[in-house]
Amino acid sequence: MSRRREFATARWCARHALSELGVPPGPVLRGPHGAPQWPDGVVGSITHCAGYRAAVVAHATRFRLLGVDAEPRAALPPGILETIVLPGERSWVRDLRAGSPGVHWDRLLFCVKETVHRSWYPATARWLGFEDARIFVDPVAGTFSARILVPTPLRRQGRPISRLSGRWLVGEGLVPAALATPCDP
Repeated sequence: MSRRREFATARWCARHALSELGVPPGPVLRGPHGAPQWPDGVVGSITHCAGYRAAVVAHATRFRLLGVDAEPRAALPPGILETIVLPGERSWVRDLRAGSPGVHWDRLLFCVKETVHRSWYPATARWLGFEDARIFVDPVAGTFSARILVPTPLRRQGRPISRLSGRWLVGEGLVPAALATPCDP
């Protein structure tokens, strides 16, 4: 029951965000793979986990991609890291864990990869697996970049969008991350 409640309240956040954007009231339906179906002319992202729900939306004339995720501030369950990590990512997770053990770097990696996926899929209608984006994290600045490892249909200023960037933080009980890619100027 709590997962259903998380889903419903996250959709409420989305409807509220859409109203702030000036979009007439209406449901935020589930599309393929459960992704929200945004009204024409809108981009957005939703996240929900125990104790937290959020939605971000913008006019598609301003932003090409939006992604958000939030995860509990805890280590990933056993075996999950092995299914999401690329070789280079494994080394920085290990190194950062040794230097700053108070942060669950494995969970942060998962959160950032989810953020990238949540921005990619609505814009491309193509699945982006955990192995399809290499993540780089700046542990001091609270930023990340993602290099997309598959061909991209997305363009900005005529060039392929193959690198996305965003921010993350570690808060009380929560690890959120977000990214926004503006449209061409």
